[in-house]
Amino acid sequence: MSAERTYFVYLLASQKNGTLYCGVTSDLVRRTYDHRESNVPGFASKYGVKLLVWYEVYSDINEAIYREKRIKKWPRQWKINLIEAENPDWNDLWKSIL
Repeated sequence: MSAERTYFVYLLASQKNGTLYCGVTSDLVRRTYDHRESNVPGFASKYGVKLLVWYEVYSDINEAIYREKRIKKWPRQWKINLIEAENPDWNDLWKSIL
């Protein structure tokens, strides 16, 4: 018997209406921490994308990856609408996941 894993699709922002980054992970706390501390070289680190502004939870990794890939192809305004539907003030959700 295996324990059910949880997966997250998430959006980070550099600031309200700033640069956005979409990712998928099985450990949202660790992954967000890595972005916040610039431990992950690449796009998010280069553009200061550190604020967790949106996420969804999945029990199936394939569904999470599919959702991430779809969101990455969306126009920017759709991503903004997704964030603002649940987080209109673009609050950093970091403390809420600890």
